[in-house]
Amino acid sequence: TPARPETTSARPEPVEGRAPTPGTPPAPLIVHLVHRFDVGGLENGVVNLINHMPPGRYRHAIIALTEASESFRARLHDPEIPVLALHKREGHDLGLHWRLWRALRELRPAIVHTRNLATLEGQLPAWLAGVRARVHGEHGWDIGDLDGSRGRYRTLRRVFRPLIGRYIALSRHQVAYLQEQVGVVEERLSHIYNGVDTERFHPANRDADSGGRVSPREPLPIAGFAGPDDVVIGSVLRMQPVKDPLNLVRAFIDLCARVQEPERLRLVVIGDGALRAEAQALLEQAGLADQSWLPGAREDIPALLRGFDVFVLPSQAEGICNTILEAMATGLPVVATDVGGNPDLVQPGLTGSLVPASNPAALAKTLATYVTDPDRRRREGGMARARAEKHFSMDAMV
Repeated sequence: TPARPETTSARPEPVEGRAPTPGTPPAPLIVHLVHRFDVGGLENGVVNLINHMPPGRYRHAIIALTEASESFRARLHDPEIPVLALHKREGHDLGLHWRLWRALRELRPAIVHTRNLATLEGQLPAWLAGVRARVHGEHGWDIGDLDGSRGRYRTLRRVFRPLIGRYIALSRHQVAYLQEQVGVVEERLSHIYNGVDTERFHPANRDADSGGRVSPREPLPIAGFAGPDDVVIGSVLRMQPVKDPLNLVRAFIDLCARVQEPERLRLVVIGDGALRAEAQALLEQAGLADQSWLPGAREDIPALLRGFDVFVLPSQAEGICNTILEAMATGLPVVATDVGGNPDLVQPGLTGSLVPASNPAALAKTLATYVTDPDRRRREGGMARARAEKHFSMDAMV
């Protein structure tokens, strides 16, 4: 097998893959095209898919239009999978299409799989490079187009539709959008939910009946932060506007004013981004800095989830959120905004609750019912775990 190409925009080496058995053709090569190969739900889904594919069924390569982090590509089980970064410049980078075309001509994939609007234009270089099987996945929405209704983006999707042989939509909301707004016919559209690794993400007590979560939760890696009688409200997200972490922070401040014994409440928000400093400042102004922990990006997400009592996703828009699935597999009740694919995952009153987006008061009111009802937390957490195992397994996605 040739050496793995460096993460660079330089001319990539041809990738022939492992030597096949004499007389048999090599496995088909799939190029997964992403905007950026770094921490994120979409990117994590790509890694999960590749790592759980049957060995030898396909070969894989990843092309990032912008950058690819070494720490994230280390999550790939096969260190020889090529990961290329094309270093797209801000704004219109006309040379990007040339660099992508050249990379595809060298790699000679059987399939190119673009993901989300940010990589849709990669379908044209793939067609020009002679890639016959071209797939596009719709995973979620951007802050500038929370429901796909923006005319410019809808037109762009329609323009590229003839180049795409197969669409994959993660949520029912996206299936309906592609059919009704973009004009994708049913025969070219597949609905495939994300899957979660229920071995890696598991309840704190793995011996609980039906996978249900029971106390005590596992300790968080910050000494003296949360005692056994405290209630930890947690989230894992990118600190960006579309994920709306300030909604959760404001709801936590409101919650502390609503309940008795607010000193028992703890807030943990894992993730980094432009809004992290503002979120921290709001908590400090409210006098809640000692009851909150915003450590930035972390690699130990499974263990951290086992230190939560309730999981919250406060987004303004979503596809099928990997972190909701991970929280469900951990045996946590999930409180999420009623947007995008979240209703596909969360069953109100059974595995969690749905609340209006951008409404801290409504989120605080709902969270108060979990803070004062540990039996509800355990019951809904157990049902969330069972639902993840039955409907959202990694095997089903693969």
